[in-house]
Amino acid sequence: MKSRLPKVLHSLAGRPLMEYVLQAADAISPSTVTLVIGHGAESVRSAIGNRSNIGFVVQEPQLGTAHALQQAETRLAGKQGTVVLLSGDVPLLRGSTLRRLVEAHQAAHAAATVVTAVVERPYGYGRIVRTRGRIARIVEERDASPDVRQIREINGGIYAFDLAPLFDALRGIAAQNAQGEYYLTDLVAIYRRRKLPVETLVVDSPQEIRGINSRTELAEVSRIVRQTKNEELMAAGVTIVDPATTYIDPDVEIGPDTVIHPGVAIEGQSRIGAACEIHSHVRIVGSEIADKSVILNFCLIIGSRIAEGASVGPFAHLRPESVVGERAKIGNFVELKKTTMGAGSKANHLSYLGDATIGERVNVGAGTITCNYDGTKKYPTIIEDGAFIGSDSQLIAPVRVGKGAYVAAGSSITEDVPDGALGIARGRQANVDGWVERRKAQSSKD
Repeated sequence: MKSRLPKVLHSLAGRPLMEYVLQAADAISPSTVTLVIGHGAESVRSAIGNRSNIGFVVQEPQLGTAHALQQAETRLAGKQGTVVLLSGDVPLLRGSTLRRLVEAHQAAHAAATVVTAVVERPYGYGRIVRTRGRIARIVEERDASPDVRQIREINGGIYAFDLAPLFDALRGIAAQNAQGEYYLTDLVAIYRRRKLPVETLVVDSPQEIRGINSRTELAEVSRIVRQTKNEELMAAGVTIVDPATTYIDPDVEIGPDTVIHPGVAIEGQSRIGAACEIHSHVRIVGSEIADKSVILNFCLIIGSRIAEGASVGPFAHLRPESVVGERAKIGNFVELKKTTMGAGSKANHLSYLGDATIGERVNVGAGTITCNYDGTKKYPTIIEDGAFIGSDSQLIAPVRVGKGAYVAAGSSITEDVPDGALGIARGRQANVDGWVERRKAQSSKD
């Protein structure tokens, strides 16, 4: 990957590659999950966090795939059953395939079962060599003869093993290959020599076992994931005007009759209701948008909630913990930060509203600012129902504007405005008669 970041932590449609594999593994309800880590081990530990059923073993140095599996021996000591071995860079793997693998492996009473696929261009993959139709060995690309390289059935790098003979057989693997590594694929030949049964499971879609080894491949698989998600949504009644330029993460939920315009990105676990309209070049991250809401062009919405029938944008910015009430309007170049805007309220133009609680049917005039930060601490602003905030006003927190109160345009409000009162905080205007003519006369003398 030409990266300091471990490959399995590179992001694919909003998730690390490794998360896709762990999610697929959940489908077989494993009693334990062991991650074999090496390069960037601490970064991987940190990304996984404290999950009760996941343990770690460190492979140091990295001497090949068989050597990697050997590191898990202590974690599996004293256990019985089936070991399923996965690669952390195969994000398209489906849980249903793993269930089929375990069922086929156990039904055949196999010592090992190998997932394979038949592809048009097998370059780079280990080849499945069969004798009388049964798998005899796996030959890596670097070690393959010209005849073996013509074989189109490839090793998917996904296995099921009977635990009982596994680790003793692993100790019989030698590093006699082009890489000088201990190949797990050599286990097939060892099992065959020991008269232990080895089976295969051929998957219908080779894409499912596709590994990622470059940023080009990462982009190609990202495109597959996005296309799949878009097709699911459109089949469920969502209109996506241009799927090629629409980026929707796998965990996103969108209701029917919602229209998504070109250039939209919806990320994380966002939920969009029914009959919404998301216009072009909007980015929504980890947010909830209720039914019949409209998000106009070029908005950024992060960690926020928007109630039914609300309108946001264009060019609005909703920062985390912002809430927009029913039928409320957030207009162009308005920024909310940790602010609640009540039902039917509106801030139509050029305002910053931070750490504010705004009631229902409030009008916030253009250019209004809640001055919530004194350089050390953040303070709240409260605007109660039915208040009117005139344009170009500064509300210097902590401050409260009461029910039905007015703030005159251009005011800097430093004290509470009582219910139904008018707050004015600006210099009184003075008109000086004849000043322009006197100034012109003075300039001509100079």
